[in-house]
Amino acid sequence: MKRRLAEIHPIVYKARIKQKRLFRRLADLPLSGRFASEKIDDDLQFTCKRHQSLLRRRLGNSDPELQENKVENLKIACPTIDGILIKPGQTFSFWRQLGEATADKGYHEGMQLSRGEVVRGVGGGLCQLANLLYWMALHTPLEVVERHHHSFDPFPDENRVLPFGSGAGVFFNYIDLRFLNPTDLTFQFRVWLTDDHLKGAVYADREPQFAYHVFEKGHRFLRENGKNFRENEIWRELIDRRTGNRVAEEMLVRNHAEVKYELNFDDGECSL
Repeated sequence: MKRRLAEIHPIVYKARIKQKRLFRRLADLPLSGRFASEKIDDDLQFTCKRHQSLLRRRLGNSDPELQENKVENLKIACPTIDGILIKPGQTFSFWRQLGEATADKGYHEGMQLSRGEVVRGVGGGLCQLANLLYWMALHTPLEVVERHHHSFDPFPDENRVLPFGSGAGVFFNYIDLRFLNPTDLTFQFRVWLTDDHLKGAVYADREPQFAYHVFEKGHRFLRENGKNFRENEIWRELIDRRTGNRVAEEMLVRNHAEVKYELNFDDGECSL
């Protein structure tokens, strides 16, 4: 299989990144007044969803220092988003709110997933914040208008709480995470760190009509052309808050990703 030139020569790859970032900035110009930007310190009245994720997990043979650097990166990133309001008709953009993660801002080298590999990069680890925001948004009527997922699964499950494939990849500025508010409600994200967890909550100024239950179906490992893959589907159930009745069920995402760690296939069954 022929590789694209940008995948072969680092200079071409970097030039391509600059080009994509420019294209994103130009595409956003007509939308500049529609992005959420106002933040407040007080929580809105109604709690839609709370969630937390461990700051430190064993991730294969990765350098533990990168996880400590990730924690420092999250300490810088969280205040840029904490308290953000998404008013009716507005769009939340991860990168427009956070800005580019650079060493000048204090960001450290952390773990990044890039072009099928685990690499070091300044600002690495911010995907954990994007994962948290995405998972909480799925429990609201916010419309996910941009979300990216990595095409590979780098590490075996270790204290995984959420279904595989329910995260969000981000890379400044053209691989973004964006939510549109199509309702007449105002939503608010709060995010903060404790010693052990990244914590978050999403609030609304009034009670939404529906509650949401997000779950997976059809999880499995399989082999294709000598490679291992993992797949599943992420579904969401809508429940009427007034009656408690299930109103609808919808598939949100179908995942199919190459597995980068060892698997054991015995009689067609797979184990980690």
